[in-house]
Order: sequence, then structure tokens, then C-alpha cells
Amino acid sequence: MFHVSNLVRSKGDPKIISTGPSSLTPADRLARGLGWFSIALGTLELLAPHRVTHALGMEGREGLVRACGVRELFAGVLTLSVEKRAGLLSRVAGDGLDMMTLAGELRPSNPRVGSVLAALVMVGGITALDYMCAQDVKSQHDPRRGRKRLYSDRSGFPRGIAAAKGAALPRPARSTAAT
Repeated sequence: MFHVSNLVRSKGDPKIISTGPSSLTPADRLARGLGWFSIALGTLELLAPHRVTHALGMEGREGLVRACGVRELFAGVLTLSVEKRAGLLSRVAGDGLDMMTLAGELRPSNPRVGSVLAALVMVGGITALDYMCAQDVKSQHDPRRGRKRLYSDRSGFPRGIAAAKGAALPRPARSTAAT
């Protein structure tokens, strides 16, 4: 059977013959998606702040949008790390800041008030998703949940202690006769 991961393996590496079910839970997959979304959005805000400010009628606030982009990038990287819950909670906090900023743009003089309202609704939905995912990740990765693993019956010697005795002793050197 053909596996894509075999394409990047070196010649001496073992080949993947078959794979089993993923150990990632739905919450882990959602966290990964939110992390990549955060990185994409942060990159957009960092590299194209003029497009964002123009779409929302916030011209002249490009520095603020760039700062939000940096925050979004850090939150995305943290969400993709082993500390995904901290990343998700930082996304929730950042979403709160974004909603406060957007709420300030709901003024009659803003020609793009409809876009601001749409952005507020989207950020609100993403915030709810971030929070629910953080709660799911917390409950799945709670160390008090599940049974404790005991390793008292293991020695660390796969072939037994008797087979390991003397294994680290130096071997007699072979003589190499010059011809």
C-alpha cells in the first residue's frame, strides 16, 4: 500500500505499511484548525493591514491591526503546541479585545458599519468556538481523569535481567594481522 509519508523518509528508515486510528480527539483536531486559522489571520493582519482597515472603515489604524496580527500569530503557535489550552484561552482574550475594537467602530460616520457588524458576529462565533474547544481540551487532558498507569512490574530490560548481565562489558579486541 502506498503512503505519502514514505516519500519523505530516508533510504534506511523503516517504511510505513499501515496506520491505525488517529489518537487525536475531535477537540484536538478543532484546536489544530483554530491554531492554523489564527496563524493565517495574523499573517493577513501583519502583512496587509491596509486591506483590513479599508474593509472596516478604520483607515489610519494600521498599527493597531499589525499589533493584533502579532498577537494572533503568537496565539496560533501556542494553540498548535502542547499547551493548546493556553493558546485557546489567549485566543478568547484576544477575541474580546477585537470585539471591543470593532464595537468602537460602530459609529454613524463609518461608511462600512455593515462590515463591522458582520465582523462582530463572526468574531463572536469564533470566540464561542474557542471557549468550547478550550473546555473540551481541558476535560480530555485532565490528569485526574482516567486511571493511573503503574509501571512497578517493569524492569526496563526487555529480555530480562539475566540476559542484560555482562552486556556492557568490554569485548576482547580482535587481532588484525597485517599482511
